[in-house]
Amino acid sequence: MQFKKPNPALVELFQRLLPETGGAGRTMFGCPCGFLGGNMFMGLFADQLFLRLAEPDRAKLLAEEGAAPFDPMGGRPMREYVVVPPAWLEGDADDDLRWWIAKSVRYAKTLPPKAVKAAAKKKAAKAKSRPRAGNG
Repeated sequence: MQFKKPNPALVELFQRLLPETGGAGRTMFGCPCGFLGGNMFMGLFADQLFLRLAEPDRAKLLAEEGAAPFDPMGGRPMREYVVVPPAWLEGDADDDLRWWIAKSVRYAKTLPPKAVKAAAKKKAAKAKSRPRAGNG
């Protein structure tokens, strides 16, 4: 399935904000996402920025005009994730956005770390053992 890529301005905003979180970047659905302890806590999808939040914070954010449950597949929203209001991605809403991202980071830090899957470890080991082009 092909997904719409985020616009370059949104990717730039994400790349500017991620280092402030202490999280690591990785790609999901072809879009940049932030991870802490192997748990996704924020990301981009199409022209949306979504955050993973604890239940009380999800309810508060969903009460904000323009916020919505994160539903990348249509009809199957991701349970702990909320799309921030689109207006926060433009102009002067950096303080609101940073405040909510900090809440997402705090929640992600309470989650048990995810173990690196054996297949991912095996793939990484295999990639390291391959001879590089031009070296031989």
